[in-house]
Amino acid sequence: MTDVQLYIDATSFAPELALAIGAMMLLLVGVFSGDRFSETITWACVALIGLTAFFVVTGGAGRVLAFNGGMVADPFGRFMKLTVLAGSALALLMSLEFLRDEKLARFEYPLLVTLATLGMLIMVSANDLIVLYLGLELQSLALYVLAAFARDTVRSSEAGLKYFVLGALSSGMLLYGASLIYGFTGSTNFDSIASTIGASGMSVGLMIGLVFLLAGLAFKISAVPFHMWAPDVYEGSPTPVTAFFAGAPKIAAIALFLRVVFGPFAGAQHQWFQIIALISVSSMILGAVAAIGQSNIKRLMAYSSIGHMGYALIGFAAASPAGVQGVLIYLVIYLAMTAGTFVVIMMMRRNGQPIEDIAELSGLSERDPTSAYLLAILMFSLIGIPPLAGFWGKWFIFLAAIDAKLYWLAVIGFVTSVIGAYYYLNIIRLMFFEAPAQEFEKPLGTVNAILLAGSTAFVLFFVVLPAPLVAAAQVAAQSLFK
Repeated sequence: MTDVQLYIDATSFAPELALAIGAMMLLLVGVFSGDRFSETITWACVALIGLTAFFVVTGGAGRVLAFNGGMVADPFGRFMKLTVLAGSALALLMSLEFLRDEKLARFEYPLLVTLATLGMLIMVSANDLIVLYLGLELQSLALYVLAAFARDTVRSSEAGLKYFVLGALSSGMLLYGASLIYGFTGSTNFDSIASTIGASGMSVGLMIGLVFLLAGLAFKISAVPFHMWAPDVYEGSPTPVTAFFAGAPKIAAIALFLRVVFGPFAGAQHQWFQIIALISVSSMILGAVAAIGQSNIKRLMAYSSIGHMGYALIGFAAASPAGVQGVLIYLVIYLAMTAGTFVVIMMMRRNGQPIEDIAELSGLSERDPTSAYLLAILMFSLIGIPPLAGFWGKWFIFLAAIDAKLYWLAVIGFVTSVIGAYYYLNIIRLMFFEAPAQEFEKPLGTVNAILLAGSTAFVLFFVVLPAPLVAAAQVAAQSLFK
């Protein structure tokens, strides 16, 4: 029986095992070969992520518990793992040229991204508070190092230090919440916690534990009021790292957030609804208003990301399969829009240095019309202009809120979308209606050009064939409620 269970555990979590073993092997290669093979190791990490995605796709369709109930494999987990893996692969590919230009091409970079991705996969599959924390810390420790990866620059070192200090604080809050939950339920397993709450209800101590746990998770998605790290870390980190932060880690944290509120605390909806609604509204308002005065495009994208996390949380508040489906669709579309935008940001170079001032995009339509038009499409999608993909992401979210009779939340989301349109439209105005600034150093490389074209095509033509993503998200969402 033990051998059979070990076989089930190994086959159910072949993606995590493959990623862990592959990362360790590539680490040895990097240690013995040095930085001269850093680009080769990056491509090998991309291939490893592709192999991991293959194991996810072929891993079965049901719900399987493994490792003594500590981890769960289900359609929801598979959907989120594929999204996370896509975000990590995109981040690695778009970093190739930038790291080469900045003399930062070291073998540790792709391995740190890969190990962070391993932590994210564990987070997505967590069915126990201990596993939740292990995955979260594996991801976080790698991200702290990535933020300070350009160790010779003050900004990057400062970003890494700020992220580490505030991240340690959030981890402490999360651990304190987990200890209270364990103390008042007698278990760290999600299923056991759910059974205890169903039988005995929510005690005051358990509610306090839930608040601390959700606060720690809210930090990971930079939701208000735990957003304070995002603008500084986004600005100070190397741009490929910022692009990575904006994508895969937030998607994994949202997946873990969903696991917690619709798993062990599904019976405490009345308690956590108030928290989710508050941070959703606060994030949407701050993301819309605070970005208006930004002159640094990476800080602007930080506030934009805060706002988008607020929109995603509307789906949580709806507390229905349709709401979770909307969140999943929104995250995939958000990943495509963000990846394409950061490709253009990495193109902004002059005199061998990256340029981050939004004003430097002035007249881009004359200097590089292709990039300008593609970025304009992404900006319109981030606003939510139909029929682009960004519109449909918000459509599913707002529709779920309306079905749940949360009209006020949908109205606030719509109003903040209109306010937030200002800073996206300002970028379009600069590109098409202002005098050209000095040309950038060089056009996009082949890989980044393909990534930009692909993300824009997804955004532009999503309306033509939305059914596969919508159907996959529906199956994943429904599995979370079984």
